[in-house]
Amino acid sequence: MLMKIYDADHIRNVVLVGHQGSGKTMLAEAMLFNTGAIGRLGSIEEGNTVSDYHPSEVERQMSVFSSLLHIERDGHKINVLDAPGYPDFAGEVITSMKVADSAVFVLHAMEGVQVGTELAWGYGAGANIPSMFVLNQLDRGETDFRALVAQIQERFGRGATVIQLPGGAGSRSIIDVLLMKQLYFEEGTGKVTAKEIEDAFKEEAEELHNALIEDIAENDESLMELYFEKGTLSEEEMRKGLHEAMLKRQLFPIFLTSATENVGVSRLMDFISNVCPSPSEMPPVELEKGDTITADPAGSPVAFVYRTMSEAHVGEYSFFRVYSGTLEQGMDLENAHSGSSERLGQIYGINGHEREPVTKMVAGDIGALVKLKNTHANETLRKKGDKHEIKPIVFPQPRYTSAIRTVTQGEEEKLAQGLHALSNEDPSLILLHDPHLNQLLLGGQGEMHLMIAKYRLANRFNVEVEYIKPKISYRETIQGQARASYRHKKQSGGAGQFADISMMVEPINGEFKPPADINVRSVNKFTTDWGAEIEFIDGIVGGVIDMRRFSGSIQKGVFEAMQQGPIAGYPVGAVRIVVYDGGMHPVDSNDAAFKSAGRMCFRDAFKKAVPVLLEPIHEIEVLAPEAYTGEIMSDLNQRRARIHGIEAEGVLQKIKAQVPEAELYQYSTALRSMTQGRGLHTAKLLGYEAMPRHVQEQVQKEAEEMVEA
Repeated sequence: MLMKIYDADHIRNVVLVGHQGSGKTMLAEAMLFNTGAIGRLGSIEEGNTVSDYHPSEVERQMSVFSSLLHIERDGHKINVLDAPGYPDFAGEVITSMKVADSAVFVLHAMEGVQVGTELAWGYGAGANIPSMFVLNQLDRGETDFRALVAQIQERFGRGATVIQLPGGAGSRSIIDVLLMKQLYFEEGTGKVTAKEIEDAFKEEAEELHNALIEDIAENDESLMELYFEKGTLSEEEMRKGLHEAMLKRQLFPIFLTSATENVGVSRLMDFISNVCPSPSEMPPVELEKGDTITADPAGSPVAFVYRTMSEAHVGEYSFFRVYSGTLEQGMDLENAHSGSSERLGQIYGINGHEREPVTKMVAGDIGALVKLKNTHANETLRKKGDKHEIKPIVFPQPRYTSAIRTVTQGEEEKLAQGLHALSNEDPSLILLHDPHLNQLLLGGQGEMHLMIAKYRLANRFNVEVEYIKPKISYRETIQGQARASYRHKKQSGGAGQFADISMMVEPINGEFKPPADINVRSVNKFTTDWGAEIEFIDGIVGGVIDMRRFSGSIQKGVFEAMQQGPIAGYPVGAVRIVVYDGGMHPVDSNDAAFKSAGRMCFRDAFKKAVPVLLEPIHEIEVLAPEAYTGEIMSDLNQRRARIHGIEAEGVLQKIKAQVPEAELYQYSTALRSMTQGRGLHTAKLLGYEAMPRHVQEQVQKEAEEMVEA
């Protein structure tokens, strides 16, 4: 049976976000149940929810991938994106935020604002997406509704405005201060009955109703005038005001549910249908080249593939949102990134792993295609010849990086193919190859992120891998000035080899100030392929070396020595090399001789110039509840960190520090252990610094042992 086609005015795209365990998946399950899409509520424990259907999700009893669901209710189609709450899968949250028009922040009523909430809020603010809160599991006796509201308002501002309050422990009722009714939800079916508010709650309900009216009126001049004129606002006027304030991110309504008990879910869906913005009401979407596009079904077809996922027995699903025009089966579109042509096959509406065929999808809708040949996540499909391209998603830098290798030798090609496929599906998995250290690195948002990748490599590509501690990309440089001379002389019957070089080395620190005995003929500046600055100065006078002929050979020899530095074999940088004297032979001097002499002379001079090892330093920010800050700072001090400050960020504390990369291996795992899963960090490379002498000696010792081995 073909699914009904909806226009942009009757579509709502919402993403469920929040910390792990807040109940997003069960809320999505209850939505499906209330609209008859499923006959009974599944459960996380039984592994039979519509949303969490991947084997890795069932095994771990947690969302790993964002799931697409859709609900048809009262003439509207609500596309629901159920995003994971575990911070390792932040890429899935960002991806879902990209294509949604409203974000529903689900909070566990006993836990309140957690790190996953904070993380998602930052992404939502960056996407400028209308947002609301759902306090879930309020049926738990230990919850404190008023304290939780205060916490939300403290962290996210006074724009968080109460729409509902609990109707008493065990009553299966919610008091709705927008409707000014007490809503009772029937056990089993979730059907709602609206009654007058009980006397015990009337006074508080009136106060909250008036506060809601004032919040709405404050953000709309016309409604403010009406409020002053009438002393109140009608339900319809309040809905209109909430709608406009949500679009401008001025108000963030607070709703209540108990998803597993099916309390409050139907009322939440009504609000989404009636108040949350449709795609046609959202601001125009900015394109890559600065233009904008609106959800016009008659416009030129433009679709954005926000994620791809391989499914057993089906192939690769490409999940997309239509931003303009209408997509139909058999249509030929162009990939804006590669220029390749794609013919669209069957279009589907998706509920977890279930799919429903649809003849076409119009602007604003979200669906899936199968078997696109050359289109991956984060790419745009458009009419051939058009210039429309949706801005790609920007993913966060990896928080956790590990070296990866196959358990069985000879499977490197399988590993490369598998990693390439996984990174196409999940662009937040970053694959790096460090040729100087000869290691393959996989970066992600945490240890769990990489373990899921390992699971998928084994089960999908039949390649077993192991993670090992990555080598650190140290650098070598010098702190002083030194000179050396080297004569390369080789005679082996016939033509020999001869090259004589005198060289000075010093750190690059401002412009070169030549000593009295050195004349500068030319200065060449280079940036090596490992990102280091090098200056090569020709100071030869009198033609003792023919630099037009041999300069390139000397440079090649020096660069060879730089790739495996003289101290511990790490790349060299920030060094100035001055060739100021030497000699040559009219017959025996050649490129090979001067290359060898350049390499050996540089090594000798380098070792005399107070050599030092540099280590990469990362700037990190740690976000965690205040109760854990003491332990976090103590741990950072043990990691040779320089702590630069601590500041409040809502109900959490942010610690800023600079930490050597060598001390950050598995830090995200250690931080979560210290904070019971409530701490999170970000890190970015700041630069390189000289390491302490005792650390350098240890690194040199390890390098020597590796060479001996």
